[in-house]
Amino acid sequence: MIPYVGENAAAAEGKARRSPAWRFAAGIVRPGMNVLMGKDWQGLEKIPSDGCIVVANHVSAVDPLAVLHAVYRSGTTPHIMAKESLFRVPVLGALMRKVQLIPVARGDREKSQQSFEAAYEIIQQGGAVVIYPEGTLTKDPGLWPMRMKTGAARLALITGAPVIPLSHWGTHRFLPRGKKLPRILPRRRYSLRADKPVDLSDLRGRPLSRTLLAEATQRIEQALTDGVAELRGEPAPELIWDRNIHQRVPRDQLRARAEQAENEAGKKAKEED
Repeated sequence: MIPYVGENAAAAEGKARRSPAWRFAAGIVRPGMNVLMGKDWQGLEKIPSDGCIVVANHVSAVDPLAVLHAVYRSGTTPHIMAKESLFRVPVLGALMRKVQLIPVARGDREKSQQSFEAAYEIIQQGGAVVIYPEGTLTKDPGLWPMRMKTGAARLALITGAPVIPLSHWGTHRFLPRGKKLPRILPRRRYSLRADKPVDLSDLRGRPLSRTLLAEATQRIEQALTDGVAELRGEPAPELIWDRNIHQRVPRDQLRARAEQAENEAGKKAKEED
């Protein structure tokens, strides 16, 4: 496991140092967000100032701005992991590079390793790496968090950085899924809350395996789902949406599948011996 620096001089300096590009972007985005949407933020003090991973649910295309706004306001500089294609958009791509957002190229191992190294460096400098573990807007019919990918869990277990679940609800009323134009009037309001770090202490320091990653990922899923349920004031569905089969499945299915795959791999290896 790569050692996690934690609170030290380098991390403190990384927190305090915000580039002119960051100040420029914040100077545009923050006033705009304040005018367009009302907000109710809770628990921002739980976001560490010495490097962390922030995971968030995803219900609207405007979510990245809402999440970056909140993390920035907490005093920690956020760096979101975004699709590589966005970095090829004129002007937008240049600004994203200036503020050290992290391009993610799916299916390319070399570029994925580069993304990981960039995320690790940001954590060590005291920044927050923001990840949407679902990988895209939720496909759940009720807009609940759906089955998540293991990338955030992998980064957390390798670096040792704390994982802060940041749940939000209401951004979809401003910009509904599938819509290109926001609903400006009447002025919409959203709620957002940061909760205590996901407990991965018993999983850290162990060899990475499918089962270990699945267990860590399910804990992240549950933390975000619990946060959204609190904001919505209603219980979450017993099952979780799996976008690959377009239906809800048992929440422990990810770990069960991982265990099955590892068992089958072990049996095959014994047979070959």
